[in-house]
Amino acid sequence: MKNKENILIIGAGLCGSLLALRMAQRGYQVQLIEKRPDLRKTDISAGRSINLAFSNRGIKAMKLVGLEQKALEICIPMNGRMIHDQEENTFLSPYSGLDHEYINSISRTDLNALLLDEAEKMENVSIQFNQECLEVNSEKATATFKDYHSGEETTIFADLIFGTDGAGSALRKSMMNDRSFLFSFSQDYLQHGYKELTIEPSKEGDFQLYKNALHIWPRGENMLIALPNLDGSFTVTLFMSYAEGDYNFNNITSAAKAEEYFEKYYPDALKLMPNLGEEFFENPTGALGTVKCSPWYSHGKSLLMGDAAHAIVPFYGQGMNASFEDVVVFDEALENHTGDWEATFKTYQKARKKDTDAIADLAIDNFYEMKEHTAAPIFQQKRKLETALEQEFPAEYASKYRLVTFQEQIGYAEAMQRGRAQDKAMLRLISKEKINDRMTLEEKLKLVKEETKTILEEDSVAY
Repeated sequence: MKNKENILIIGAGLCGSLLALRMAQRGYQVQLIEKRPDLRKTDISAGRSINLAFSNRGIKAMKLVGLEQKALEICIPMNGRMIHDQEENTFLSPYSGLDHEYINSISRTDLNALLLDEAEKMENVSIQFNQECLEVNSEKATATFKDYHSGEETTIFADLIFGTDGAGSALRKSMMNDRSFLFSFSQDYLQHGYKELTIEPSKEGDFQLYKNALHIWPRGENMLIALPNLDGSFTVTLFMSYAEGDYNFNNITSAAKAEEYFEKYYPDALKLMPNLGEEFFENPTGALGTVKCSPWYSHGKSLLMGDAAHAIVPFYGQGMNASFEDVVVFDEALENHTGDWEATFKTYQKARKKDTDAIADLAIDNFYEMKEHTAAPIFQQKRKLETALEQEFPAEYASKYRLVTFQEQIGYAEAMQRGRAQDKAMLRLISKEKINDRMTLEEKLKLVKEETKTILEEDSVAY
């Protein structure tokens, strides 16, 4: 059955492409408009696309639209974090105590192209590129676009408008300027930026690092990570302060200084990056920011989704997964309120806002954990115990990371609350030496659960 409403989706990135496909599957007429060129025909990454960690919440969304298998075919499984210390030693810290729980490295471009291809196959979907959105009138459900090539301006009339146009969303800006309702907005930047670099395959076309891991070089204030690609290369991302420390983005002004910095802090990575000096200055430095806003909808005719509503920093590997989960949650709200868009939007935001706020906060937490704590002995001890408990008692214990990444039936807010309490409990028990090697795993689990319960009770009183 075809639905009469005409849907305009602004932004054909990951969230917009997925939403377009799902709404088309539901029978709506969908117009998907993107300001950038078609990424299937033009390379638009420009060194700004952090590789994606594709995990259960994102997989669930792809299953919803029937693309789970096609997506997994272009993934590389990553079983854990491979930690690199300054002496060039490495050790693998598993993401989970269970073999079937792992995250996947996937190319943003490849995944986006897959979704665009599938959406384009639908007779009730039209896609346009190179169209900059100038303004949106939510009350009238109109949007004005400017063609990058011709300069021609066009106003599109729709029944409903969805803004999936990222952290700089044109729809969100229009909602901020709308004085007919109160709109709250915050945008917070880290004092760190990021720069993408590359470890190429070997001359034989092989991976030059262990393939099935997310590689991390934690160095206190700064860090380096690397994710594998299907062609044998690794996408390397340097996270560094703009202005603090002996080395920062502002004072590394020559290839020699960039190489000097890597020689000091990432010597094993430098050996695999002969073009570092050149690439460092070819690729831009990207900002790392968090966007929160409310409400996400206006006049019963427009809705923000994905980064347009809740942009987060990339340190939990959940940005894309959270945006994809948006579509799943929205689909459930639509199923329950079909025909009543105001109720659909209201139900969706009520179900989703607390969770997106939580993953934004967790991503900031993980930034500090990754760059400062992953190599610390007490953290390694905690991870070892977590892994052992997950292996032995998978139904009774799940680490914070497992709750967030692999237990998609649990919302981010609940995962954060439980996970933080467990972390605090475990670190407290280890530091006070209340957990020792003479104890059985069952005894350790009992202590952790009791301490976690105490902390959760304390938190409920405090807040």
